[in-house]
Amino acid sequence: MKKIILALIIITVFSCKNEASKKIEKSEKIEVSNKNIPKDLINVFGKHGGLETWKKTKTLSFNLGDEVHTSDLQSRKIVINSPTYNLGFNGKETWLAKEDGVDFKKNPDFYYNLFFYFYAMPFVLADDGITYQKVDDLQFEGKNYPGYKISYNPDKGTSPDDNYFIYYNPTTYQMEWLGYTVTFKSKKPSNTVKLIRYKTWENVNGLILPKAITWYKKDENGNPLEPARKPTEFTLPLTSKQRLENSFFEKPVN
Repeated sequence: MKKIILALIIITVFSCKNEASKKIEKSEKIEVSNKNIPKDLINVFGKHGGLETWKKTKTLSFNLGDEVHTSDLQSRKIVINSPTYNLGFNGKETWLAKEDGVDFKKNPDFYYNLFFYFYAMPFVLADDGITYQKVDDLQFEGKNYPGYKISYNPDKGTSPDDNYFIYYNPTTYQMEWLGYTVTFKSKKPSNTVKLIRYKTWENVNGLILPKAITWYKKDENGNPLEPARKPTEFTLPLTSKQRLENSFFEKPVN
């Protein structure tokens, strides 16, 4: 019930502001800097709706099971609502509010934006402070997927030593695979790369976003073998050119 109510709130907020913003949206110009991004990745972003469309989008929401994840794309404030707990980042600190007796086993600082990054691919790989490096192709079922390594400046985020590896279809430029390392706990660089297949996509107001992702097992060369688990599915996607109030991302007051 909570996720239905939240979705209705978001839709209402977006709808009420839509008419008043139409004239503004027509004249809005978004400056997109591509100077640091390889041409191949510009093509990938274009295949998924383009960086200009992404920059014009202010709010993003999706469901993951019984969780509703809502993000301000400009500030990267996030709220996760579920039937038994709420979790968020208000721009300064991470907070958790849960019902009595609920055992929240996840680390809030690690979890609050984990699936936002997986869902907002490939666009989050155009953030500021990123370095791109060409890597060897990924091979799967007789096909090669060209790729790039994404690394971050030391002052970016809570885990700047994390690395991502994006692999795309060389003909269509659609994103096909994501490799990533996790350094949150160790705070040290890692050579252990986990691999996700991005196979199913949908158009959400001009952005091509994932409907489902699947973690894969790898062979000794780091190439994918077979699914390691069932697909993780994203439902009820919402995007808007309007921003939610800052209070939306604050911890609820009991």
